[in-house]
Amino acid sequence: MKKIMSTAAAALAALQITGQLAYAETVGPVTDDLGVVRVNKDKPIVIGGLLAMSGPDSSLGIDEFRGAELGFADAENMIAGHPIRFTVEDGQCNAEGGQTAATKLASDRSIVVVVGSSCSSEARAGAPILWSAGLTAVSPGASAPSLTFPDRPEGLKGFLRTMYNDTFASKVAARYAFNGMKAKTAATVHDGSPVAEQVVKAFTEDFTALGGSVTTAEAVGPNDTDFRPMLAGMARKKPDIIFMPLFGSAAAYVVRQAAEVPELKGVPKLGTDGLFNPAFLEASGDASVGFRIIGVDSSPNILGEKYKVFLDKYQAKYGEGPLTGFHTYGYDAAGIVKASIEKVAVTDAEGNTYIGKKALHDALMATKDFDGLSGKITCSENGDCGTAAFAIFEYTSSDPASFKPGTNPIKIYQEPAK
Repeated sequence: MKKIMSTAAAALAALQITGQLAYAETVGPVTDDLGVVRVNKDKPIVIGGLLAMSGPDSSLGIDEFRGAELGFADAENMIAGHPIRFTVEDGQCNAEGGQTAATKLASDRSIVVVVGSSCSSEARAGAPILWSAGLTAVSPGASAPSLTFPDRPEGLKGFLRTMYNDTFASKVAARYAFNGMKAKTAATVHDGSPVAEQVVKAFTEDFTALGGSVTTAEAVGPNDTDFRPMLAGMARKKPDIIFMPLFGSAAAYVVRQAAEVPELKGVPKLGTDGLFNPAFLEASGDASVGFRIIGVDSSPNILGEKYKVFLDKYQAKYGEGPLTGFHTYGYDAAGIVKASIEKVAVTDAEGNTYIGKKALHDALMATKDFDGLSGKITCSENGDCGTAAFAIFEYTSSDPASFKPGTNPIKIYQEPAK
């Protein structure tokens, strides 16, 4: 952890000293405050990726990667007359991986922009390193509210996302708990990660504003395995619902061990879309049946004909359906990256192309009414670009092979797009 903090601190210190992120530079016909990438004739435009490709949350990153890959394929793998090379580093959905991956990407001066991160912890550690090299990060999965507002640090000014801000999901979760389930009391559990802690905070504020009360607020470690004492204390307060935006094994342990507590066995448990994958079913077993998730409804009847065509392409290329709900955000990240590069790219008479990094960042941030797979995309001044139709899903089987969004888990509650 000290290494991560010192690297991020060094990047931010450099910003304070220099007053700029990279350096002003003139290359060919282009001058840019963050530097210019020259792409020689017939050479590829290089786009980086910082995605969780291994570990317990790899289904998120793989699904995002596939969405982005299909997005570039729909552009015939060409941007501004050049082929696309999409080079991805594995962030592993944690701070250490985000730092390592970002450092590798930042050292490659051929990269013009990065699709990533998958997770908020990766973004926290990696985005300042990328931005210190003048690289904008377009995230298809990092949803922690503090990554974009209200007063994000300078190192995150190069971060934006096609993924929605979890503040919006938390409001839906609170409305569902209080109005949909008639819950008056709730217990909450987070794992100390940036996204989970902030989601619990937002849920608590919204749930109490509606008239509910939080009986127990717990924090656990992501690598903890024995939650029985915590659950025993929680049971004594008799909550109507347990809100637990956890990830990976910690969520599975909580769900399995809660099933051992008679007072909690029948209490509804609500998580977030990090558990929208077959790995959760495998890890939690029979205790997963009845578990509910707040997530994005990416069913064809919501997203329309364009999404139906996309699903056919996904199945044909990968031999299976989407792994999570994050593929749409990967696809849309690729889409706004392509559109923005084409807005700012300058090609000389010899066929060489020049891309200013600051110009590209500004074009991405100015995205408005982009026709994305997830809906119309317009970026706020803080980099929130995502849109979503939220729903509550419930697992009906613990068999990982039965995982299929809309069937297992099945949709039980719908919120309109915002």
